[in-house]
Amino acid sequence: MKKNRHQKLIKYWKDLSDYDITTAKFMFKTGRYPYCLFMCHLSVEKILKALVVKMTRKQAPYSHNLVDLAKGTKIKFSDNDKNLLADLTEFNLEARYPEWQKQFYRKSTKNYTLKYLNQAVKLQKWLKNYLKK
Repeated sequence: MKKNRHQKLIKYWKDLSDYDITTAKFMFKTGRYPYCLFMCHLSVEKILKALVVKMTRKQAPYSHNLVDLAKGTKIKFSDNDKNLLADLTEFNLEARYPEWQKQFYRKSTKNYTLKYLNQAVKLQKWLKNYLKK
């Protein structure tokens, strides 16, 4: 991949990730907790895609699985981080598919959502540091 294209893709994914984490915060403030969790997933997905592009110099895969995307980076994730990635991946599925939506909406309480929002914000910020290296 050409260097200019490579840098544009990294910026593209990073900017979308920043937009999505800001949207997650707004969704939390308005009490739209399932959408907050979904946006947390999207933000982390996009920053991982930026890192995959940076580290492989290839287009990011068309995947929503955060654990798989993380494997495409050279980052060493703790077990807690891997568990968080797995949990966030579930928010993508549960928010989108009708058979899981009711259950997902019920468990998306204010406290449950705040826990994951805080963790996603921290993870996204930590991952963005790898873009600077």
